[in-house]
Amino acid sequence: MTLPLPALVRVRGRSMLPTYREGDLLLVLRGRAPRPGRAHVVRLPPDARGVARPLAVKRVTGRDPDDPTRWWVDSDNPAEGLTSFDIGSLEQSAVEAVVVARVWRGRLGDDRTTDP
Repeated sequence: MTLPLPALVRVRGRSMLPTYREGDLLLVLRGRAPRPGRAHVVRLPPDARGVARPLAVKRVTGRDPDDPTRWWVDSDNPAEGLTSFDIGSLEQSAVEAVVVARVWRGRLGDDRTTDP
């Protein structure tokens, strides 16, 4: 059995407001199965030009009703961010980690460039 691996990630962008905001530092566990209702770190598909997108924090809302091996994701901020309505459902392998806790609260407009 493989144990989940902890990691720290920094939130970038506004798609998860008000739950998480720019600069928040999150403790995540890699190698865990998706948990509907929880925030996760996900790998979004490339954009229309084929350019890779950065990892993102999204809420996994449940399995795709048309393909139960895939997952639907949403943002907490209805005004911003990509969701499965924009990009479709994600393969389970695209769900990289589950968010366990916020360990530090960033400031809105925090422009430090600490990599996750």
